[in-house]
Amino acid sequence: MRIVIAEDSAVVRAGLAEILADRGHVVVAAVGNAEDLLAAVGQHEPDVIVVDVRMPPGFTDEGLRAAIVIRREHPKTGVLVFSQYIETRYAADLLGAASGGGAAGVGYLLKDRVADVGEFVEALTRVAAGGTALDPEVVTQLLGASRRAGGLASLTAREREVLALMAEGRSNGAIAAALVISERAVEKYIGNIFSKLGLAPSDADHRRVLAVLRYLES
Repeated sequence: MRIVIAEDSAVVRAGLAEILADRGHVVVAAVGNAEDLLAAVGQHEPDVIVVDVRMPPGFTDEGLRAAIVIRREHPKTGVLVFSQYIETRYAADLLGAASGGGAAGVGYLLKDRVADVGEFVEALTRVAAGGTALDPEVVTQLLGASRRAGGLASLTAREREVLALMAEGRSNGAIAAALVISERAVEKYIGNIFSKLGLAPSDADHRRVLAVLRYLES
């Protein structure tokens, strides 16, 4: 993979670059602020970026807002947010940007909840390949922020559980194992979710991602 890292901590930035280089990946740029991130992506067109939420100059949400711009303007570049903060408003926007056919993957992981290096690299690889990697705590907070919306009333409790696991990037088999139900039951729940959220079959759209977006934005 060709990767751009955006992290204001020089130590963390250097550590990530070393970890990825040791595993055969190419870090084409490692920058410390959002402005340099946008410039680096424009110059290198990487497969995926790793970006923190809070970056100079304001240390609020500069990194996440830059990630949203990248999702829209460089849809073939995967975006993995890697932070200790959860910003629910812009996280929903990030998932919504460039969610149609041909868009690269997206992820949001929390630094203090990544168990090991292998887990991080596997998640980054999945995002670069067009998949998702969402920490369960991020999903919980996003869904909690939107649960008051009336459009969610049609989903059952079990359908919400299935949708949350879908948002983590889990396969039907993994969802079945987590909920101790059959894969056929998972397929039925997912079909119900798509139907209730008005997502018609389409080869062009990632309906799993769109289902999560509809859940967050309803």
